[in-house]
Amino acid sequence: MTAQTSILLVDDDRAHRIMLKVNLEQESYRIFECDDGDQVLSMLEKHAPHLILMDQKMARMDGLEALELIKKKGYTIPVILLTAFSSVKQAVSAMKNGAFDYITKPIDIEELLLLINRALTYEQIEQENRQLKERIGEQFSFSNIIGNCSSMQDLFQNLRIIAPTDATVLITGESGTGKELIANALHENSLRKDNVFIKLNCAALNENLLESELFGHEAGAFTGANKQRKGRFELANGGTLFLDEIGDMSLPTQAKILRVLQEGEFERLGGSTTIQVDVRVLAATHKNLEDMISEGLFRQDLYYRLSVVPVELPPLRSRSTDIPELCNHFLRKYAQKNKKDIQGIHPEALSILTQYNWPGNIRELENTIERAVILCQGEYVSFRELPTHMVPKSLSDNISQPDDPQFTLRDMEREVIRSTLALTNNNKSETAKKLGIARQTLLNKIKEYDL
Repeated sequence: MTAQTSILLVDDDRAHRIMLKVNLEQESYRIFECDDGDQVLSMLEKHAPHLILMDQKMARMDGLEALELIKKKGYTIPVILLTAFSSVKQAVSAMKNGAFDYITKPIDIEELLLLINRALTYEQIEQENRQLKERIGEQFSFSNIIGNCSSMQDLFQNLRIIAPTDATVLITGESGTGKELIANALHENSLRKDNVFIKLNCAALNENLLESELFGHEAGAFTGANKQRKGRFELANGGTLFLDEIGDMSLPTQAKILRVLQEGEFERLGGSTTIQVDVRVLAATHKNLEDMISEGLFRQDLYYRLSVVPVELPPLRSRSTDIPELCNHFLRKYAQKNKKDIQGIHPEALSILTQYNWPGNIRELENTIERAVILCQGEYVSFRELPTHMVPKSLSDNISQPDDPQFTLRDMEREVIRSTLALTNNNKSETAKKLGIARQTLLNKIKEYDL
């Protein structure tokens, strides 16, 4: 550990405290100390140590009482108790109440150092996990999902009400509209967010494999089943299970899913033991399940069980006002990934992207921007980096192509400035802002290119 790693030493035996301090300082730990448990909270506020090494028996407040106060205040700092052999039972009980571990007196310094290192390593991993969960929570916060149009804002308002409940949710929408993203957000904003989130694409497996994946199997249940395996329902116990493309599930499998939703129980393939689970199910499909019901391809009772709360995602073509923000989001993502210094999207290209119909929805948009970033050789993505089927023929015919030996970077820069001026009705300040350059630089360029 580094010299900055600090330990709060709490012991009313001054000689014992000095001995520990000397040994720990030799290992480059920074030591703060106090002589009783009633001083611990003030020391935590003042010094914010990384670990507490605390005697169990002290005059005014013993270690167990101090530990209780530490946990009540919400501190997650690891606590190691120093205890006599006669008090081991109490120390073990303290571990159940939040102590990291205990060590018996007389203290073996080597053993203590190993224990301290283990506690600090564990706390570092826990802190990283907490930070990761916070980042995931932020990523899947409804406010961080791009969608400023009225239909998306109405959707977010409903999702905020739905998320904290245990209601089964059926998410529908065309392929590429972000159904899995919404499922992630529902879980991360639910009361189950600290438990597992298991996903399964029902369209990716045949019927036999799908049942095995869902319910698990016993050894010998079928050829190749050499050992027992838990299914997704069992693995998701206490958490959330997301069943994507549920419209691709066969009728026999649908019947088994219905039983789990109704009874909360199932048997593994090849087994007879009934397994109880507590799982919240989120399902998604791009198919019209009501049409499938009328055609006898989907169970009506399962549909009603799944669509306790139906959520329909609008296609991207109906929310064109969100396209510029989505484009910029994906541009930043893939510019960083590909280590490219790209400042933005040329207004001409952005106009094409906004007017395109997007049959593949957000997934197609993301792929388009990733491709454009990879092909882009300048500071701005132009129409030349877009798929040819998106670009109007009149535009591609009237402007020199990049492989034209007469087309230069100066030509591209002049065209970017000309188009942006047209977009802003010749507003110089607004044009400079959009291009990310100083107004005087823009004026110099206008004079240079005689615009």
